[in-house]
Amino acid sequence: MYDQSEEGVDAVATHAEPEVQPRLPLSRPRVLRAAVKIADERGLEALTMRRVAEEVGAEAMSLYHHVANKEEILDGLVDVIVGEINETVDRLDRPGDGAQWKGAVRARILAARTILLRHPWAPRVLESRKTTSLAVLHYHDGLVGMLRAGGFSYDLIHHAMHALGSRALGFAQELFDPGDGAADPQSDAMLASMADRLPNLVGMMAEIAHDDPDSTLGWCDDQTEFEFGLDLILDGLDRLRAQA
Repeated sequence: MYDQSEEGVDAVATHAEPEVQPRLPLSRPRVLRAAVKIADERGLEALTMRRVAEEVGAEAMSLYHHVANKEEILDGLVDVIVGEINETVDRLDRPGDGAQWKGAVRARILAARTILLRHPWAPRVLESRKTTSLAVLHYHDGLVGMLRAGGFSYDLIHHAMHALGSRALGFAQELFDPGDGAADPQSDAMLASMADRLPNLVGMMAEIAHDDPDSTLGWCDDQTEFEFGLDLILDGLDRLRAQA
């Protein structure tokens, strides 16, 4: 008879085929997570349908069952990133009633900014969208609610939202677009040649330096300047709230 001793069973187990892990089904959330990974690691310019397909281990044609084109991927990226922001700010437990409103709103906006700093390409996508996603509306609805709890009228809130602009979501839109802000001898020479015509602007730009890439979401959007502008707006709004 066949010997089914422990040694024999162990030998069979040792030579057994490894268990095959089931392949994750392709889905819209999985496609969008792959797109975020590519943008984080290689930049927004590297984001293509082909690269997303490679990232999820599928044929490019398979993606079209979940996202119609790159523009739909970009729309989805807004939902992913702002969804991450909403999850973060909704967990904040900071009282914002009455005079405490400013600290609560400031904490909310800076918490949103921490998410964008993890995904520095995200502001460009947010600025480029022609429609506003439900995730963005949810974020702004929460901000309006905080201002109401702080004693603002809807009319003053409307002014406040315009004054904050993109700062409400944690980034400042650029006044200029000088590329990536890196040193460029040709650009420096062009700037110097305009000193006679634009002396004040050239003088300012020759003196300032934006060399903190670890905390920057744009050429002029470093952390210090972002908080400087945010505090100016919030202080002004607080004075208006007190006068109402």
